[in-house]
Amino acid sequence: MSDTAYPAFGHLLRFWRKVRGISQEALALNLQSSTRHISFLENGKARPSESLVEAISESLQLGERDSSYLHLAAGYLARSQTVDFATPEFKWLRKATLLSLKAMDPYPAVLMDRYGRLLMVNRSWVAFYRQVVGDDALARVENYFEFLFRRPAEGAAEGTAQESWRHMLAMILMYAQQEALLTNDPIYHGMVRELANHPDVPKDWAEIASQLEPMASYRVQQSYKGKLMRFYNVSLNVGAVGPASYVSEPRLAINTLYPEGEELDLRQEINAELSHPLLFY
Repeated sequence: MSDTAYPAFGHLLRFWRKVRGISQEALALNLQSSTRHISFLENGKARPSESLVEAISESLQLGERDSSYLHLAAGYLARSQTVDFATPEFKWLRKATLLSLKAMDPYPAVLMDRYGRLLMVNRSWVAFYRQVVGDDALARVENYFEFLFRRPAEGAAEGTAQESWRHMLAMILMYAQQEALLTNDPIYHGMVRELANHPDVPKDWAEIASQLEPMASYRVQQSYKGKLMRFYNVSLNVGAVGPASYVSEPRLAINTLYPEGEELDLRQEINAELSHPLLFY
């Protein structure tokens, strides 16, 4: 290890060892290691194996968030387990995100997991897209990414509209590809295979995506009632804060469409008669 490298893993290890009140000797004994090796890890003179990071996390009784930081500091991708958003454990989070979605009205918004699977929608989203695909088709939508890929914007046949559409597809596909390569998750690999076969995806999608700013928000064009309109597509992470938010479950996001202009007003479309399997208010 370079003398100038910042020993982030060592600092985290020392921090948590002191929080737990465990000496280097006691930790070494728990890990069937040596006090000298623990000292070297904390001073940045040695780099732990991935299995040792796992063992240290267990020995120090670290939760997923803190274990994720320890893995990242050691240069390893954290191992997170997919959680069930519908369990009683996350009742408070469901309530909080429901309030957030309601607050987004009159702008279309959805809550989705890391695979793009829909968990909740707001009234504005139902009001907006029912005009585009109809109530029956909208009720069958399960994955937001697949939904966007399935329905190209009407009128986006050429010019800047077509370029905007291609850019959106390229960015979504790049997200799935990077996750697949980082995690070897079969779900992401399946997403890449399916999405890459969409007829509107450019063959050079990876090159296109590499030239775009890697932001959670971007501009997009959508058709509403036969009129092509410009929107800001904004995604907000729901879960842990900091670097661990990208690896710790639950990895959720609220995706919202904000019109660039004032020409879209869904307030007249939002009413108690709107229905959708994922509309809970």
